Amino acid sequence: MTTLFIILFYLTLLLILNSFVFYPLFLFILNKLNPVKSKTKEKIEPTVSFLIAAYNEEKVIARRIENIANLNYDFSKLEVFIGSDKSSDSTNQILEESQAKYPWLKIFLSEERRGKAGILNELINKVNNEIIVFTDANTEFQKDTLYNLVQDFADEKVGGVCGGLIFVDNELTRREGVEETKYWEYETFIKSLEGKCGISLAANGGIFAIRKKLYKNIPVKKAVTDDLFISLSVISQGYEFTYREDAVAYEDTGKNLSVEYKRKVRFSATNFQTLVNFKHLLFNKNIFLGYAFFSHKVTRWILPMLLAAAFIFSALLYKESFFIFIIFSLQILFYVFAAVGFLSSLLKIQNHIFSLPYFFVLSNLAIAAGFIKFIKKEHSVIWTSTER
Repeated sequence: MTTLFIILFYLTLLLILNSFVFYPLFLFILNKLNPVKSKTKEKIEPTVSFLIAAYNEEKVIARRIENIANLNYDFSKLEVFIGSDKSSDSTNQILEESQAKYPWLKIFLSEERRGKAGILNELINKVNNEIIVFTDANTEFQKDTLYNLVQDFADEKVGGVCGGLIFVDNELTRREGVEETKYWEYETFIKSLEGKCGISLAANGGIFAIRKKLYKNIPVKKAVTDDLFISLSVISQGYEFTYREDAVAYEDTGKNLSVEYKRKVRFSATNFQTLVNFKHLLFNKNIFLGYAFFSHKVTRWILPMLLAAAFIFSALLYKESFFIFIIFSLQILFYVFAAVGFLSSLLKIQNHIFSLPYFFVLSNLAIAAGFIKFIKKEHSVIWTSTER
């Protein structure tokens, strides 16, 4: 039995290290050995349709429309569709006023709650242009972001492009100890490496684009994560999904960890359903794609189970090996730091040494809670916007 536990311990440790160390290192080396030339053959300015699903976005929707109005792009080639999911605040009134001001703005006011997927599926039927840009009501683009975002579509092999999303801390998030920006920088690094290989597995929901012909209706009976579903749909059709670092968008981080935790639980539940829909990618004829899907998606979403297993096995085996003892000790130290980070957040004190482990642990607790919701089929297609 001891031998079996030792094998399971090293297997668990290998899976964790592969996801966070070996896979990113593999991507980094691959890009260094085979630097990717620019996908852009020529400067292009294709026709573009924005799709935005909104629910109770009165605080940000007017600013979002103004932000789009200030983009450096030929507006004769641009249309913007905003669908309100039966908003109960003044979102609809703001949209109607804005539509009278901007001829390129088209609105859809749903009389029933459809969820984000339902709204996007409705809006796609109204689209006339060749490129669809997905973004959120609380996202802001730089002036040249749209122009830069669409340049990779000059290559016919490219079916989707992800832009760079930067999370902006405010004073409140710094006091609360919200460490989303630090973790996101690491994730963005991996996304950029994947994008250079043409396999961005999960686009940033606030800024990505695809060819209209590749859009597949998002399931509405079983809730999925829309941006992940759309990204994997494009890749599943044999097209590349790239990443543009010069197409920059901004969003505020969550205002407190309690709100972020609830968002992550909901997001995790729908992610599990999405991964189930694309399980065939694990056995894709493109072995590299299968490895990427396993390392960056599957392993990440079973990480709470892997972390728990690593701790339990090392606790049982720490007397068997000095190496296992070290790993066990490091885990204890890490979780102590996370506990201190939790206490610090209650006191509105932020110290990266403690707040980062706390954010990591909290995120994985949210994934575990999301998995339970997924198993119990409690996740819903109806969403409520997170205050940011």
